Amino acid sequence: MTFFRQYVAPFLIILIFLVALVFVSIRAFLPSDMAAPAPIDDLVFLIETVNLN
Repeated sequence: MTFFRQYVAPFLIILIFLVALVFVSIRAFLPSDMAAPAPIDDLVFLIETVNLN
């Protein structure tokens, strides 16, 4: 258990952090139209289709 707590758990935490950092940083190099947030119209259509309101 101490091996997991001292070596494996910190490695997994750092690995997850680095992967998230890389994916967030990649957005800076995407074309401007791909880096924009998703349009809200699709979400409104989905809500109306499923009748979640």
